[in-house]
Amino acid sequence: MSEEERPSSDEGSTTDPDVEGADSGTEPSSEADTGPGQPTAAERRGFLRRHLVLVSLAALLIVLAGTAGSFLWWLNHQIGEIPRAEMGVIEDPKKNHNEGGRPLNILLLGADNGEGGKGPSVAEDLADGEWTPFAHRSDTIMIAHIPADRKSVQLVSIPRDTWLPIDGYPSDSERAKINAAFAYGGPSLSLTTVEQLTGIAIDHVAIIDWVGFKDLTTALGGVRVYIPETFYDTSQKITWEKGWNEYEGQEALAYVRTRYGLENGDFDRIKRQQNFMRATMGKLLSGSTTRNPFKLTKVVGVVTKYLTVDKTWDTDEIRSLALDMRDIKTNDVDFVTAPFGRYDTSADGQSIVRLAPKQSKDLWAAIEDDDIESYLKEYPEEKLADKTSVD
Repeated sequence: MSEEERPSSDEGSTTDPDVEGADSGTEPSSEADTGPGQPTAAERRGFLRRHLVLVSLAALLIVLAGTAGSFLWWLNHQIGEIPRAEMGVIEDPKKNHNEGGRPLNILLLGADNGEGGKGPSVAEDLADGEWTPFAHRSDTIMIAHIPADRKSVQLVSIPRDTWLPIDGYPSDSERAKINAAFAYGGPSLSLTTVEQLTGIAIDHVAIIDWVGFKDLTTALGGVRVYIPETFYDTSQKITWEKGWNEYEGQEALAYVRTRYGLENGDFDRIKRQQNFMRATMGKLLSGSTTRNPFKLTKVVGVVTKYLTVDKTWDTDEIRSLALDMRDIKTNDVDFVTAPFGRYDTSADGQSIVRLAPKQSKDLWAAIEDDDIESYLKEYPEEKLADKTSVD
């Protein structure tokens, strides 16, 4: 909706007017901007970006678990229609298509299509087994950690400007920003790069594109977020008004893309996108969605239409995971960003991010040990702030 159309009665209020079925503490993001290899303006601390990917899909499956068998049959068919592609995942033969009782780490990537969004999708590009270098990009890089007990989820964002080695990257040092891995070598190279950075074994990869994000917010009838202070985005030429605002479609994209006008640039954008993911999850789990078959059908159709997963992830595993997570609420989801060390400039003049070495090591170890709670107890400030405090 336009600036003039936004309701002003609750502007400045910190009481969330969306109460039906929503959790009181929390609610789920996305983006793309500068291409790989292009410098970004130096900012201070804080970064994420788009997309609900697995979390949204799982939430939908969870709330549908008790509905009529015919609808579940249709849902199962929809999951089966999700495109699968080779993404470099090496399947563990010991699990034998049974992932229950073990922690999972899923690499979530938000992708855009080339040619201004009108090019082939990631699934179409991968259909012949070959990746077209620099035809796509992904500025959203997240690890979704799902503990063995399936009682919580941790979503860890990795800043797109993180500087690190990338196998075979065509530069003198074979180093680049982490988002260059996807652009150059696709999801397989992204997976390898993330595993080398973190030491974490990735079990699955899921990708959703910008169009899917836009359509999902529309299918939900908009998502409400709170803006603490009015500010102007000089890049998108938008004034973001203080108070509760509801966004969908192009406005939702603009919200999660914003970094100009935010004090900490890309790091604040990550927080914005995580905040939007939280709000989206709240809307997905609300009665206004779960008790509306027409809306549910639209939402499921959008998520499955624009999702691509690795070929080792079969329908039974996705469905079983969703059912195992049926008691998850938004308060059970922690949003974290890989710890910032400092801004720097590469030898070729790019503005880059260097992660904090020791704290990053602590985070990766906590995920690998399935004990991220210990990390969050030591670094409580790393959790996303409450929903009325995110710029």
